Amino acid sequence: MVQYKHKGVVAGCDEAGRGCLAGPVFAAAVVLPKGFSHPLLNDSKQLNAKKRQELRIVIEASAISYAVSRIGEKDIDKINILNASIKAMHNAVKKLSVVPDKLIIDGNRFKPFKKVPHECVIKGDGIYYSIAAASVLAKEYRDDYMKKLSKKYPCYCWETNAGYPTKKHRAAIKEHGDCKHHRKSFRLLPKEKPLELSFKLNPE
Repeated sequence: MVQYKHKGVVAGCDEAGRGCLAGPVFAAAVVLPKGFSHPLLNDSKQLNAKKRQELRIVIEASAISYAVSRIGEKDIDKINILNASIKAMHNAVKKLSVVPDKLIIDGNRFKPFKKVPHECVIKGDGIYYSIAAASVLAKEYRDDYMKKLSKKYPCYCWETNAGYPTKKHRAAIKEHGDCKHHRKSFRLLPKEKPLELSFKLNPE
């Protein structure tokens, strides 16, 4: 992991929850001080829950500025998940207490934010500290949100699967149906294969 080389104010941006069947997509923007480093900080998907929670405290205490935003299920269904993810990142950047003059984005797709130059970095959350920090915050805030939501909808086990398409989650959808927090534009259940006849019919 390294710092992004830039003289001005750099904000790293990332999202969490793009592949989920339920719940909002979250995004974070983080501006770290020059020279920041941490031996544990990495792509949030490479960290267990305990390490993410520890890093969240460090990031929030160390960052010059950070912000988290979310876009809900209805908007995801209206504008699609890619546009919703980008909108959530834009909203997070707007909420920063400092104005960045460069954005670095995890992934390969982004829409310009005002006149601020940006750079998309594939797997950037495993390369640059500020993107990794945004990855951790987006994941942590989203997991907390889904745990609270799970208390109202315990059958879907969102406190453990966070809305991702696990076997238990899909089994619960099959048994109980979906709810208002499910993304209706997503395929909630896999297509069932047509039954094959195991015997040959005798010709009449």
